[in-house]
Amino acid sequence: MNYLEIKKILPKGVNLLAVSKGFKSSDIEYMQSLGQIDFGESKVQEAMQKPVFQIDNNLIWHFIGRIQTNKIRKIVKHFDFIHSVDSYKKLLKISEVAIELQKIPNVFIQVKLAKDPEKAGFSYAELMANWDQIKQIKGIKINGLMTINPKGLNAESNLELFNKCRLIADNLELPDCSMGMSNDWEEAIKAGSTWIRLGSLIFGQRYS
Repeated sequence: MNYLEIKKILPKGVNLLAVSKGFKSSDIEYMQSLGQIDFGESKVQEAMQKPVFQIDNNLIWHFIGRIQTNKIRKIVKHFDFIHSVDSYKKLLKISEVAIELQKIPNVFIQVKLAKDPEKAGFSYAELMANWDQIKQIKGIKINGLMTINPKGLNAESNLELFNKCRLIADNLELPDCSMGMSNDWEEAIKAGSTWIRLGSLIFGQRYS
C-alpha cells in the first residue's frame, strides 16, 4: 500500500505524520509534491543537515525521538510539535526554553503502558500523580498522549494497548493520541489515534 492509497482510506480526523528520519531532502520534497506537509525527525543533527529543513517551505516539523536534555533548546527552536516528552523534568525544561524563545510548542506526553526496557515514558501512575502540576505548566500546549507499543505484539494486543492510551487521553480531556506506526497503524486507528507515524511504509527502504 502506497502513500496515496493510505491517505485515501484514512478516516476523518486521523493525520499522517511522514517519518522522514533516514531519508533525503529529495524524498521529503517528493512527498510534499503529493500534498504531505507534516514530517517527523528523531535526530536533531540529522534533521538540521537536510537542506529542506533549513528553508521556509511551509512544512511542519515534528520531533519524535528520545529527547536529550542538552538538545531541548534546538528542538524547541526548530520543531513545531514534540511527540516524545517522557518526564516531568523535561516538560519543565521545554517550558522554560519555550518562554525564553517566545514559542508555544505542541507537546505530546509519552506514556509507557507495557513493560518494555527499550521504551521510555510516564507510567499511568506517574502521569496521574503529576497531572495537576502538568496542566499548570506555562509556555507549552499539551495536545495529547503518545505511545509506542513493544515489538512483536499481535493485532489484538496492539489494539488493547492503544485503547488504553485513548481512554487515558479522553479521561484527561486531551484531544490527540499519537500512536501507530508502519506495523500497527490500522489497530491504532481503530482505537482512536489522531496521528499515525509512518516511515518506510510510505517512503520505501531507508538509506540508514
